[in-house]
Amino acid sequence: MAKTRVDFMGRKKYFFAFSGALIVISIVALLVKGLTFGVDFQGGTSMTLIDAGGVTTEQVRDALDAAGVPDTANATIQPTDDGGYIVRTAESDTARAQEAFAAIVESLDLPEQDANVTTIGPGWGKNVTDASLLALAVSIAAILIYISIRFEYKMSLTAVLALLHDTVIVLGVYAISGREVTPNTIAAVLTILGYSLYDTIVVFHRIRENAAGLTKMSFMDMTNESINQVLMRWVNTGLIQVIPVLALLFFGGETLQDFAFAMAIGLLAAAYSTVGLASPLYAIWKEREPKFQALKRKYEAQASK
Repeated sequence: MAKTRVDFMGRKKYFFAFSGALIVISIVALLVKGLTFGVDFQGGTSMTLIDAGGVTTEQVRDALDAAGVPDTANATIQPTDDGGYIVRTAESDTARAQEAFAAIVESLDLPEQDANVTTIGPGWGKNVTDASLLALAVSIAAILIYISIRFEYKMSLTAVLALLHDTVIVLGVYAISGREVTPNTIAAVLTILGYSLYDTIVVFHRIRENAAGLTKMSFMDMTNESINQVLMRWVNTGLIQVIPVLALLFFGGETLQDFAFAMAIGLLAAAYSTVGLASPLYAIWKEREPKFQALKRKYEAQASK
């Protein structure tokens, strides 16, 4: 086996503490701030105001109120990079939304512009939410079944735990940043599950190969060796995945940036969780088996001499 270059398993307590801190922060953010769902989930209207330089968010909110838009206090007013605003309100009637848009443009003395208004009913939002949750549940169930058949159930459970870890962190970052959750976010999360699973399977496959006939070291040490054997592949794969996503995040349009934001956070979390969470958890679990317990005692005794 290759000479160990990084002692991942020796740092597992630090990894667990780091993951625990991220999870706690994410859960607190989700409970305190919650997620901001876009109109695709909640229903309502999205208006795009262009060439609104010099207009403040409070002026936009006052214009919404004057136009008779309901629940303006909870309307989301998001500045855009080109000096405009994206305004999301609870209005669900298309005709009233178009009238309100025209009134707002006139009230704010904005240049003549196309009626960039999208209205989605609450029924559509519920369908999108239900479909998203179903897709997530089916994905996790399929992952559990596949890895259990192809490898073993201990690998499948630790891999899914890593996936949930990555998902909670992504949602926590969304809660902290106040960024809207859109269908693009759900698509990104489901894509992240695939990337995270790929990273984990690469390491698990090497662990399984090295575990066959293991006699010369403990299971924990062998896991560390296995990670180091695929370390450069893990690094290169991570870079190849992250670089184009970061390019979309910094240089893509609004729709692409929305997708890339979730992808960037998720890919970084997924790369970390493979070596920082899934692998050490699996090694700890396997070392409880009688065969590997004996190897652990044997090499611990040798190390103490």
